[in-house]
Amino acid sequence: MQIQILKSKVHRATITEANLNYVGSLTLDEDLMDAAQMVEHEKIQVVNVNNGERIETYLIKGKRGSGVCCLNGPAARKGAEGDIVIIISYGLVDLDEARNWQPVVVFPKEGNRL
Repeated sequence: MQIQILKSKVHRATITEANLNYVGSLTLDEDLMDAAQMVEHEKIQVVNVNNGERIETYLIKGKRGSGVCCLNGPAARKGAEGDIVIIISYGLVDLDEARNWQPVVVFPKEGNRL
């Protein structure tokens, strides 16, 4: 049997912009994606600490070193510049493997820097 488990997360990133007129997704600094072992187009959950909103979307690579964390399209209605979010990805693992699983957790500094 396989179960869904926390694979990785970026804990407490700051939204740098919200772009309602984009197709959809979350644009994230590629440095943060690499550190969290997340890949472009991966399904993610975004939890907004400021307002309690939780959304599912996918990742788009943002410019490396830019600190970008941009809610795009309809997701832009779920947060505002300056809001703090937790970006979560999950994976499927065998039940036995899950017992010893350790997720990757990234804690960005000011400006969404590593």
